[in-house]
Amino acid sequence: MRADARRNREALVATARAVFVEQGVEAPLDEIARRTGVGAGTLYRHFPTRNDLVAAVYLDDINSLCEQAEELGKTHEPAQAVAAYTDLQLGFAFRKLGMHKALKEMLAEHPDQSESLSVCRSRLIEIVDTLLARAQEAGAVRSDVDGQTLFKLIHGVAMACESTPEAAGPMLAVVRDGLLRPAAG
Repeated sequence: MRADARRNREALVATARAVFVEQGVEAPLDEIARRTGVGAGTLYRHFPTRNDLVAAVYLDDINSLCEQAEELGKTHEPAQAVAAYTDLQLGFAFRKLGMHKALKEMLAEHPDQSESLSVCRSRLIEIVDTLLARAQEAGAVRSDVDGQTLFKLIHGVAMACESTPEAAGPMLAVVRDGLLRPAAG
């Protein structure tokens, strides 16, 4: 991909993310192109359908979450890395909630994309497993929790708070309090 085409694609994904947060995944694609400063043709060359654009935003978000989680493992103490990760994942989970339907439609249209999504999610779970293992070795996190479990817990908080996002912080604090204390007996 040419450098200018790559920049346009990256800008479209970033703008789409912001517009999807503001207006939902049904936001007008012309609005995304306009805000990005490109024509509709450029948008459709990169993303022939809305679902393609939604999938690109989702994959970019997962990759970003992976990079941030890896960085936490390098720069924070084990328990702090896990706690900080929970905040990152909650933000991701809230952004992802509105994308479910579009992602399912995209996978129905392009089943070959399922592998890409699965690989990204597996990478994220591996990174979270590593963060948890470090914290478990330090005695700072329950030994009976793995990355998949933590992922589902935080996703559950996001789903429960979809219409009341202000309740998510206190609920996540309860999850962290249960996580960051060694299991009794």
